[in-house]
Amino acid sequence: MNEHSANTIRNIAFVGHGGAGKTTFVEAVLYTLGVTTRMGSVTDGNTVSDYNADEQLRKFSLNATVLQFEAGAIKMNVIDTPGYTDFIGEAVGALRAVDNVAVFINAQTGVEVGTELIWGYAAEFHKPALIVINACSREHADFQQAVDQAKDRFGSSVVVCQFPVNQGEHFNQIVDVVTGKLYTYEPGGKGVAKISELSGELASRAQQMREALMEAVAESDEALLETYLEAGELEEDGFIAGLKAAIKNRMVYPVLASDAHHNVGTDRILEWIAEYLPSPADMGPVEATVAGSDGKVQIQCSEADPLCAYTFKTVSEAHVGELSFVRVYGGKITQNIEVANVSQNASERIGQSFFMLGKDRTDAGRINAGDIGALVKLRTTHTGDTLCDKSRQVLLPGVEWPKPNISFAVVPRTKGDEDKVANGLHRLHAEDPTFYHEVDGELNQTLIYGQGELHLDVMVKRLAERFGVVVDLEKPKIAYRETIRKKAEAQYRHKKQTGGRGQFGDVHLRIEPLERGAGYEFVDAIVGGVIPGKFIPAVEKGVLEAMESGIIAGCKVVDVRSTVFFGSYHPVDSSEIAFKLAALNAFKNAMREAGPVLLEPIYKIEVTVPEEFMGDVMGDLSGRRGKILGMDAKGPFQVIRALVPLANLFRYSTDLRSMTGGRGLHTREFDHYEEVPPDIMVKIQEEFQKQKEAEEKD
Repeated sequence: MNEHSANTIRNIAFVGHGGAGKTTFVEAVLYTLGVTTRMGSVTDGNTVSDYNADEQLRKFSLNATVLQFEAGAIKMNVIDTPGYTDFIGEAVGALRAVDNVAVFINAQTGVEVGTELIWGYAAEFHKPALIVINACSREHADFQQAVDQAKDRFGSSVVVCQFPVNQGEHFNQIVDVVTGKLYTYEPGGKGVAKISELSGELASRAQQMREALMEAVAESDEALLETYLEAGELEEDGFIAGLKAAIKNRMVYPVLASDAHHNVGTDRILEWIAEYLPSPADMGPVEATVAGSDGKVQIQCSEADPLCAYTFKTVSEAHVGELSFVRVYGGKITQNIEVANVSQNASERIGQSFFMLGKDRTDAGRINAGDIGALVKLRTTHTGDTLCDKSRQVLLPGVEWPKPNISFAVVPRTKGDEDKVANGLHRLHAEDPTFYHEVDGELNQTLIYGQGELHLDVMVKRLAERFGVVVDLEKPKIAYRETIRKKAEAQYRHKKQTGGRGQFGDVHLRIEPLERGAGYEFVDAIVGGVIPGKFIPAVEKGVLEAMESGIIAGCKVVDVRSTVFFGSYHPVDSSEIAFKLAALNAFKNAMREAGPVLLEPIYKIEVTVPEEFMGDVMGDLSGRRGKILGMDAKGPFQVIRALVPLANLFRYSTDLRSMTGGRGLHTREFDHYEEVPPDIMVKIQEEFQKQKEAEEKD
């Protein structure tokens, strides 16, 4: 591969809902350019992008794949991302590294939930975007409906720049509004169009669309608008320059047409990427923070600038080790140099570097500013880290990763593997920040969190394959809480005489409920020294210990004020341990009389689904003891807001996907605790007693 400077590079991520045809489009591109000798198939498991065994087995992308190739004088750095929302983190990481995004929409299904989700991230990162309406040969393909949905969801900046002539089974012609030409493709050909002039109705339609595009371009710039209003049009050079600027500034989102499966429109879309999308040099400098301060510095896209690179993906490859994928924003990466990993406050030595085409690697030698490459066997570098020249240590902005919406408990099949499990889970998180784990001491479980059940299944499989430890997934325990409804008092006298010095502590305790979420208060109301002040801390310790395990199901007790108001002591036998035990038992006795209740965590969820599934989803939420808070229309989707007990959200992402044919998604976050219904509380209490009895027998 020839060496390229920033102005001859295009960095672009292919994104969109699952089934939109991103990976097939990549196959068409590589075949058209002669990089491969045949088009692979996702169904057959032989595509360049989906080279992972899991992807070949499941027939869809799980990972963001970097594909680097030349299209004429332009070097294309394409990142093919998964459309499955379980792996949204892969797409988000890719967006952080590129300058442009191509959003694929299936002409048959239109804008889907995953499309909207990833569009939101592209907007957050301010990435120039073009829209590819793919699969125009499908039986029920409707290009115009997909365009209308895109305009409805993404705004009036969505402008048609190509349209299909004969969509449906025999689709093989596209009109390009900018060039005013007809592109005809030979069935079963290499995807290179025969170009001809327009006439009749097609010419008239193309002219109308060109005028609409020219108007959108003019409105993106005051100077252009003034010229347009005076002359009624823009000169060709001004129009093309204005179009490029409007795309770069997210003022115009061009809509293009294709059918990747039949390799129709591929070559023209490649030309669009090369001709109209910005290069790294066009995007200008990026801002970084000076390490250890709030100072800012501009990173210039130039080899003359000190090195500054961002690690957007980390993978572990068999026989190679860890590969760290980096986007170089300034300077260059060459072999055998020492760089600073500012994120980890560590030093790294750069060894080999590669350009990637799926799993295939070619030696890079050097990675220039604006380019993307892979580094091998870095010691401390993880996804999200900044690598830079030691003479200018800076941090590039990170990524706010999607929050998890599912969790499982993991249990090693082999006792003694706990450390291996922890190490493996930590390494997997370093590769994929949307996956993480925690050891919950309260529940005595190791919990893993992710974007969906499939996401966690894949991670557990990687844990076994790469770290040699097999775990089983179990339903997580629920962090219930206990509290009281009314005021109560109790007294407990701890007295023990076993020869020699005895134990004596006498505590009178009053407990009363606090507002939900208030936590805990301890009040010392002793007067007259009936309990010496030196023993009051021991009384509080006893109360706190009692609150660690309530009387209903052994859960933490919350939202209680405890007041010690009377007691007695013995000048010789009283001790801290005696008063601690007296307070502990006084609290439990008082709690039995204070109307104890069980609290459960309630989560606020937002479910986004196509309108036709709204009734099923709402009925399901009601069956989960959910309380519907409201609904909002969001283009072709409905957003349902509800409060649902965590106990009823186990595997919800999987159930939602099943209900909606994979077209629904949800987010969740903790909201509050509230009382468990009496009948359910009784069942939980019975289960706790059975478990306690079983443990006592063991």
